[in-house]
Amino acid sequence: MADVLPGSHQLFLREEELRQGIELLFYAYRDFTAEADVILAKLGFGRAHHRVIYFVGRYPGIGVGELLGILHITKQSLSRVLGELVRKGYIAQRPGPTDRRQRRLELTPAGTALERQLSETQRQRVANAYRAAGAAAVEGYKRVLLGLINETDRAKLGGPKPR
Repeated sequence: MADVLPGSHQLFLREEELRQGIELLFYAYRDFTAEADVILAKLGFGRAHHRVIYFVGRYPGIGVGELLGILHITKQSLSRVLGELVRKGYIAQRPGPTDRRQRRLELTPAGTALERQLSETQRQRVANAYRAAGAAAVEGYKRVLLGLINETDRAKLGGPKPR
């Protein structure tokens, strides 16, 4: 059983409530990724390719080291996925402005089009859920997700420190 903080609402800390939250995350992730998985499969790509495309699109000019820090995968895994995306023309690499050994990544026009295609149904799914839940629920949802993220990344994303 989870620790109960003094003054907290115990309903959400019961074993069944925690298990239901975990189960909902599994179902939500399955449905959140379903449409993108179909597009990726047609290209011979997987979810790792999607994550790289997403974060390179979100942070144009991101360095390989920074991307490794976000994805928490091995250099070897990233190298395989990134190499494939570069060879197929979805990502371009350029040297860093001060250190020519650095590799800065950005989406090509084909990569931008693919990122939009992969993310469109996800953006729509999130927008519909946000609209249905309302502003207070959206804020609570963000707080819950930030609470699931490790402290270092939570700080980078501007989330509150854990109690």
